[in-house]
Amino acid sequence: MTAQPEQWIRNYVDGGFVDPDPTRAFPAIDPAAGTAYARVHEADEDLVDRAVRSARAALDAGWADSAVSARAALMRKVADRIEERFDEFVAAEIADTGKPITQARKLDVARAPMNFRAYADVVSAAGQDSFITETADGGRALNYAVRKPLGVVAIIVPWNLPLLLLTWKVAPALMSGNAVVVKPSEDTPATASLLAEVMDEVGVPRGVYNVVQGFGADSAGAFLTGHPGIDGVTFTGSSATGTHVMKTVAPRVRPVSLELGGKNAAVVFDDVDLGEAIDGLSRSIFTNTGQVCLCTERVYIQRGIFDDVAAGLVERAEKLRLGPPTDFDTTTGPLISQKHREKVQHYMDLAVQEGAQVITGGGVPRMEGGLAGGSWIEPTLWTGLTNDARVMREEVFGPVAGLVPFDSEDEAIRLANDTEYGLAAAVWTNDLRRGHRVAQKMNVGMSWVNTWYLRDLRSPFGGVGLSGIGREGGEAALHFYTEPTNVCVAL
Repeated sequence: MTAQPEQWIRNYVDGGFVDPDPTRAFPAIDPAAGTAYARVHEADEDLVDRAVRSARAALDAGWADSAVSARAALMRKVADRIEERFDEFVAAEIADTGKPITQARKLDVARAPMNFRAYADVVSAAGQDSFITETADGGRALNYAVRKPLGVVAIIVPWNLPLLLLTWKVAPALMSGNAVVVKPSEDTPATASLLAEVMDEVGVPRGVYNVVQGFGADSAGAFLTGHPGIDGVTFTGSSATGTHVMKTVAPRVRPVSLELGGKNAAVVFDDVDLGEAIDGLSRSIFTNTGQVCLCTERVYIQRGIFDDVAAGLVERAEKLRLGPPTDFDTTTGPLISQKHREKVQHYMDLAVQEGAQVITGGGVPRMEGGLAGGSWIEPTLWTGLTNDARVMREEVFGPVAGLVPFDSEDEAIRLANDTEYGLAAAVWTNDLRRGHRVAQKMNVGMSWVNTWYLRDLRSPFGGVGLSGIGREGGEAALHFYTEPTNVCVAL
């Protein structure tokens, strides 16, 4: 019998870690090896209730009314402490996700302190409009708004970028004066609890930041979103789960911020710099093994350069190196779990049934030694599909893309917009006017020209259609995390 790992990942409630209950435990699985590296304490309904009540108590104790400057100073301390414990966060991120160390260091963990500092600056500088109103009797009035915290915010974080998206939500929530209860994915529990250690070390008041571990249905996720003490829910994840979250909070008319799935398109015109476009597309298709909501799964290529772009993408895909996550030469990690690999494999099989020609990949690679039990998959490209195919309409969330030729600009726009999703798009062209024109016609929340995943943290982030509701980023986040009260003063 295999020995159970001794390390516990615990819940953090009311300023302290909760002693784990061995009868409520589930394994934290390393997806690169397929083995457990720790046990996770699953929160029951009583513990979730304690977390929500502690958050409410923190607001009442003065956190909601604390000075913005004081909160900003504390958030900058959080950022500093994350950097001091940088290697610990990298190790936790790798253990949870199996992603390569280069990505964990340069993107996931690097962005965490940036998020806290960015929102410390944004909220500190944010203002409100005011208006002088002329009244019917010849008088005047001053109208101005003040922003107040939303209250107790439930933060539900996905498994693909667990630390990055956790801090992307926690930073504006806390800077706005809210208290939070975080529910990380059951697949990636470690960094939310490690961040709790940082919050404790820098002196964040008890109850302001809480972590409850567990699953969705009949577990911490359901207990949290259904709790009457929650004032709002921010969720990043699948469109199906986002729909369920909306239904759960609808009877209490609580606000939701939902960043959901995508079936993102790239449009490549024949005037493009081929090397630049192929490099960019390779990133947008295969980054994080395709497990980024912004990844490209549909590539529309002008017919005259179709073969050249396809050949270039195959070459890039076959140069990707699947290997140990801690090896700096590794470019591509596993999928998050065996369950998710089954889903991706299903779509790979379905693509062939729908008439796809597999031009690279399409299967499960043979990994050696300690990686043999991991959730590995081959980077995969298809041709021969149309927008009628299910694999061109449904989100796969893996390192896959269908390549489709087009002839005219109007056709490219029509094909790209032929989806129920609307998260992101990328346009590749050396014609500046065309780039602006086509990017603005994409029915998405974010549209790139000659780049991908280039973000300014002050700009709005989110999607339309099945890709979500609301915007995060910069002052856009304040529309969710705060409530304005208009004050009218007769002069």
